[in-house]
Amino acid sequence: MSKTPAPKHVIYLAIGFPPAAKSCAYRMRETANQFVSQSWDVTVVTIADASWERDFGLDHTLSERVDPRVRIVKLPLVREDLETDIRTFSEERALRPAQWAAAYRKKGMDDFPEPIYGGWRADLERAVERIHREKPVDLVLATCVPYVNMAAALHLWETHRVPYAIDFRDGWSVDVLGDGEAFTPDSPSGVWERRVLSRALSLWLVNDPIADWYRQRHPDLAARFHVVRNGYDEDSVPARTRTPDPEAGLTFGHLGVVTSPPRILEAVLDGWRTARERDPLVARSRLEIRGQIGSGAAREANAHMEMIRQAQARGEAVSFGGAAPKAEVPDIFASWDVLLLMIMGGKYMTSGKVYEYAATGLPVMSAHEAEHDASTVMTGHPLWTGAFGFDEEALARAYSAAAKLAVEATDEDRAAARTHAAQYARAAQLGPAVRRLIDRVTGAPDDPGAQAAAPGTHEVEDLSV
Repeated sequence: MSKTPAPKHVIYLAIGFPPAAKSCAYRMRETANQFVSQSWDVTVVTIADASWERDFGLDHTLSERVDPRVRIVKLPLVREDLETDIRTFSEERALRPAQWAAAYRKKGMDDFPEPIYGGWRADLERAVERIHREKPVDLVLATCVPYVNMAAALHLWETHRVPYAIDFRDGWSVDVLGDGEAFTPDSPSGVWERRVLSRALSLWLVNDPIADWYRQRHPDLAARFHVVRNGYDEDSVPARTRTPDPEAGLTFGHLGVVTSPPRILEAVLDGWRTARERDPLVARSRLEIRGQIGSGAAREANAHMEMIRQAQARGEAVSFGGAAPKAEVPDIFASWDVLLLMIMGGKYMTSGKVYEYAATGLPVMSAHEAEHDASTVMTGHPLWTGAFGFDEEALARAYSAAAKLAVEATDEDRAAARTHAAQYARAAQLGPAVRRLIDRVTGAPDDPGAQAAAPGTHEVEDLSV
């Protein structure tokens, strides 16, 4: 009687895994779950909850959909620059904070060319070594950021010949905000990037412009670059949306992390004020902002919040509803009539939220550059206003156009919008990518059938390194 082979084992270097309240947590959760569905053992390496508490915060509802068979190893790595308890400060930091911060960032570059996180390299390398000793590893998948995760993946390849892949997401050498080169190929970062990429089995990027950038930069590796979009979680989309009441006014809503330059929110609020002056329907309406505003000690204590408070004081029907736990997202969408997609960047930037927005069946008003990858996702969506940048007049017209769409949209229009977005369901994006990667490791396709989740809770370890 033949012995059943042991499940293959993947280390998933995923700093930002649930319950971290970061947009990347959704992609990470689905990736881990997809490996489990293919009968692999999964060990996630992330950092302790206390570290996220001081950074972007925690959302424990994100953990509810993590497959219970995923083992989670939480390392006690922290960003010292986010510490706010002055009682713990050194004399240098207390008296010369700017000089301390510069030295801290420089120190992070000593082991790996990434400020802040470079100093985590040795701890991450020791962690993957220990996990491999405990249970031999067949694959390492590192997701960025931080980019220092790649050093740990490379380390296990160089010491034990464990193959690895990199989920670059937004890329490293491409400046997704400035639309250009972030560093040259012969810089320390460029040398590290080439070293890591040249040995990787597969390299994932979130959109075609970034993938094309890398194919041109590394033409000999072009076949290894694959577009794996973020997509949306189907449980985040409301089953039904409400019927707008134009007499009572509409509710415009923005959901997402607000870390964009303040000028973007300023333009959005200026356009809102102008639209209210000219359009009676918009004048009867409200604008609600939900999600994280800023990070670290600056969360909800920054220029963005001050602009919102000023708009409230002027009676412009603008409100901030606080952070939005994942479990509440469908109800939030169901309470709105129009979605405001406010994001920074250009052709190299997408947005995690654009996929959810598209799938709700609600009108979507874009507040981003016209040449933006979010426009690629939204093109063909029957309830999209189009994108016209941050000109106040253009935004005012977009508010009115979105209000008109909300009032006039039919059930058929809303169904067509959901159909347009269906191609971007997260499982539809990440499932095939994980299966292709497994095929590269095993040399043959695995059984595509998915296992049912076992009862219980996932295993979590807090480790010191």
